[in-house]
Amino acid sequence: MSDQSPYEQLGVTEDASFDEIQAARSRLIGLNDDRQAVERIEMAYDAVLMDRLRLRQEGKIKVPEGIRFPERVMSPPPKSLPEPPSNRMPEWLQGAIDTPSQSDILLPAGIFAALSVLSAISAAYVPICLALGAGASLYFLNRKEKRFGRAVLFTLVGVVVGVLLGGQLATLLGSQLDPQIIAAWITFFLLWLSSSYLR
Repeated sequence: MSDQSPYEQLGVTEDASFDEIQAARSRLIGLNDDRQAVERIEMAYDAVLMDRLRLRQEGKIKVPEGIRFPERVMSPPPKSLPEPPSNRMPEWLQGAIDTPSQSDILLPAGIFAALSVLSAISAAYVPICLALGAGASLYFLNRKEKRFGRAVLFTLVGVVVGVLLGGQLATLLGSQLDPQIIAAWITFFLLWLSSSYLR
């Protein structure tokens, strides 16, 4: 048996901190592959811990207040950040917007795309296609909430805004396409948006 004290076996002083003692133990165990040497290191470590416990019980080691009485040392509560608004839309608009399923998007898209193609064939088909598009929009909007008046309002607004916006856009672009066809396409797009994303 060695004449060295447990502190000397670990290579630390008697006033070493707990972290220094643990680091010395880990370092020595990492350097030794010999089982007996590791056992001696563990025994020295245990002896140092027991000595520290005894000194602490005798009041010879001052224990920081945060360890002795953790309930006294209370960290201030974290400053609460103001919660970001979950939705920046007004409530009336939140009530009108829907989160559609895939079928609620694709089925109207297919119908309005077919009507767009049909209206592109000839300007003579545009009024019929617009009437069919308005009917499809009424159907899809009324199917969601069963509010026919609201469905009529959204469809009417979509048709009027689409025709006016499409007519203005056709004039600005000076396209070779008939302005009625461009107005129909814009109208179908707005009707698709309203029938898919509005309640």
